[in-house]
Amino acid sequence: MAAYKPKNILITGAAGFIASHVANRLASKYPEYNIVVLDKLDYCSNIKNLLPSHSLPNFKFVKGDIACADLINFILTTEAIDAVMHFAAQTHVDNSFGNSFEFTKNNVYGTHVLLEACRTSAGQIRRFIHVSTDEVYGETDEDALVGNHEASQLLPTNPYSASKAGAEMLVMAYGRSYGLPVVTTRGNNVYGPNQFPEKLIPKFVLLAMRGQPLPIHGDGSNVRSYLYCEDVAEAFDVVLHKGEVGHVYNIGTKKERRVIDVAKDICKLFALDPDKVIQFVTNRPFNDQRYYLDDQKLKKLGWSERTTWEEGLRKTIEWYRSNPDWWGDVSGALLPHPRMLTTSRPFNGSGEIKDLVYQFTSNYTSTAIRNSTNYSENSPLKFLIYGRTGWIGGLLGKICETKGIPFEYGKGRLEERSQLVLDIQNAKPTHVFNAAGVTGRPNVDWCESHKPGTIRTNVTGTLNLADVCREYGLLMMNYATGCIFEYDDEHPKGSGLGFKEEDKPNFTGSFYSKTKAMVEDLLQEYDNVCTLRVRMPISSDLNNPRNFITKISRYDKVVNIPNSMTVLDELLPMSVEMARRNCRGIWNFTNPGVISHNEILELHRSFIDPNLTWVNFTLEEQAKVIVAPRSNNEMDAAKLKNEFPEVLSIKDSLIKYVFEPNRKITAGELAD
Repeated sequence: MAAYKPKNILITGAAGFIASHVANRLASKYPEYNIVVLDKLDYCSNIKNLLPSHSLPNFKFVKGDIACADLINFILTTEAIDAVMHFAAQTHVDNSFGNSFEFTKNNVYGTHVLLEACRTSAGQIRRFIHVSTDEVYGETDEDALVGNHEASQLLPTNPYSASKAGAEMLVMAYGRSYGLPVVTTRGNNVYGPNQFPEKLIPKFVLLAMRGQPLPIHGDGSNVRSYLYCEDVAEAFDVVLHKGEVGHVYNIGTKKERRVIDVAKDICKLFALDPDKVIQFVTNRPFNDQRYYLDDQKLKKLGWSERTTWEEGLRKTIEWYRSNPDWWGDVSGALLPHPRMLTTSRPFNGSGEIKDLVYQFTSNYTSTAIRNSTNYSENSPLKFLIYGRTGWIGGLLGKICETKGIPFEYGKGRLEERSQLVLDIQNAKPTHVFNAAGVTGRPNVDWCESHKPGTIRTNVTGTLNLADVCREYGLLMMNYATGCIFEYDDEHPKGSGLGFKEEDKPNFTGSFYSKTKAMVEDLLQEYDNVCTLRVRMPISSDLNNPRNFITKISRYDKVVNIPNSMTVLDELLPMSVEMARRNCRGIWNFTNPGVISHNEILELHRSFIDPNLTWVNFTLEEQAKVIVAPRSNNEMDAAKLKNEFPEVLSIKDSLIKYVFEPNRKITAGELAD
């Protein structure tokens, strides 16, 4: 049979692990082919995986979802697609036990949309290669000497493999009913560079690099077969050109390894003692003992495994050592039983790649993504904000209005779960912002005499909202406080040694701070929360009684201590961008550096009121006129600075965003 020669290939899920290796191989090896790649940039996809191809003239990236029929029809028509390689899918088995509907939506419904678009494309599709998994065969007997061949019965045992088997049935039906030229592959486990570390090998490699335990589900006796990514990319090259329409091809290897042996091999390469490093944890709900494939059919087409286990593992470890931050913060994926969100990853590619990216919305509008801080009216973002009557909540609404981001304020009370569910169902947000909370009026001393109410909102309500958001797969941006620390021996005043995100709170002098420290600790169990530690917030509105500058400029006496602070005019818009980037975890949300009360008042006198005077008093004297002690500290803002290099130091930010806009021109300056 003559080899098939495609002209215009659509590869779905192309920013994912396996598909990116296939896309990069085809784009570079076959310059006469036009390679169009599609990905919605889910949590386990990364635009950087496609960097080897981004400058090639025959390569184009499209950001979008296979479930959007208008988008698929548009691509098939405008790009004259004649071959589809369908990789896009949710693939992590652990996730399927807790979020099985997402697997049905992506793997079954998404495949159906793609098939139907191909069916109605007037016969232009010459190949539809559907990428499935060895798990559709179900568990192989431990003593079986012959692997599952392509005609073996499908007996999936978990929601992931069931969704892939369901997708296969649709592919087969479209081949038989409509004559769609389909080819299906079922592959063993794949490993190598660029893989998201929820999978076994990259997870163990990163944990070993960090000196952390390697968690093994059950006793580690489960057997798997592993293929190196470059060999698998070559296999898809062969299937594309030589695979016969209507056939299924196993992509596998006869070389099997127990999970415990994989862990030991990695320990050996890191010079770690497996008896000390390997940690046995609770098994997942169902963990197939063995998958074993018959790989002869594909070998007859000319493919064979080239990379040995030892060589492939060495290459993989070298890559992760060279690219430890490829995926950003993956702490949630490295847990023994990760629960990653199936939400889209923001696009943060280089300027060159951005010129290739087209963003499609459900009503089929495309706009090139440029270096712009504004969002179009077709932006896919929609925010649900809690804290409408609060200072930060009100400012968030104004920011959304300025940027053209659709938003609604939550109507429900945080402690009433049913009301929160109703808010989310009605608003259908992409992100939830929690700017609600009890701080006390006129100050935190109020909380000392209203403890149950403070707990109800700051602890119970916040946890309630986080839990509901998690249930609906939503990221919650939570405005917390940095007033849970105080200077100590390891972080002395004036040392420049600030408290980091991972430091444990050491200040419980006020009941307000105690509740905020408590809820922050509990929120770390939720991987859908981004906690922003705000401190002594300041804005350009010097009439707002919540503004720290407004407060101290009206006090009869002030203490003079350097502190980290948050200039809302600069940082609040960054929190909106952090939501777009799906940032998670704890962040010190303060401007870099510290500034003292006296320095602020001196700036106030210099820019606004030359007649301003004040008197200092000591902490001991202050304690006599307040109910609860106050927190004083320096926060390390390096993490925020790394994410936003443009963020200004606290003094520079105050001058630019607060004092210059409020500057009062003196008579002398007018005369000049």
